[in-house]
Amino acid sequence: MKKDKKQRFQVSDNETIEQCLIRMDKEGYTPIRRIEEPIFQEVIKNGKTEIEVAKQQIIFEGKLKDEHYG
Repeated sequence: MKKDKKQRFQVSDNETIEQCLIRMDKEGYTPIRRIEEPIFQEVIKNGKTEIEVAKQQIIFEGKLKDEHYG
């Protein structure tokens, strides 16, 4: 099965950034970009529904390692 040249890896809630980077390495990818995206949630305050940032989601974009190099 041929791998994509680029792939995104999301840091799961139950893993550290380092664990995600190790997982990327095991799958044959090198991190080239870090992306942080906010995760929003609806909260009711004083009878009004407001949208707040619940957490930041971290995603790494990985580039397939060149198997002919190194």
